[in-house]
Amino acid sequence: MIVATTENLVGYRITESLGQVFGVVVRSRGLGGNIIASLRTILGGEIKEYTALVEDTRRHAIDRLVRNAQLMGADAVVMMRFDSGAIGQAMNEVVAYGTAVKLAPA
Repeated sequence: MIVATTENLVGYRITESLGQVFGVVVRSRGLGGNIIASLRTILGGEIKEYTALVEDTRRHAIDRLVRNAQLMGADAVVMMRFDSGAIGQAMNEVVAYGTAVKLAPA
């Protein structure tokens, strides 16, 4: 399935807009990861434990977005975006969202 951040796809035309589609994931680090990350904040720099958490969570959110679009009968998702936020002190929410569409060759 094509997932694009653009409205139009080269070589295709949108024949039908199926509506909004999204994938939501909420994750947290384990206690050990939080302790290591807290220690890294003292020294500064990248906190690799949280970077890996967010990257993995984004991938998972896109996978859910694609599954939801497939259930709608979509060929692609256009205008895909991410939104994220913290829930409490130890959880991270990532939402991938866009518009599910049907395509035909241009």
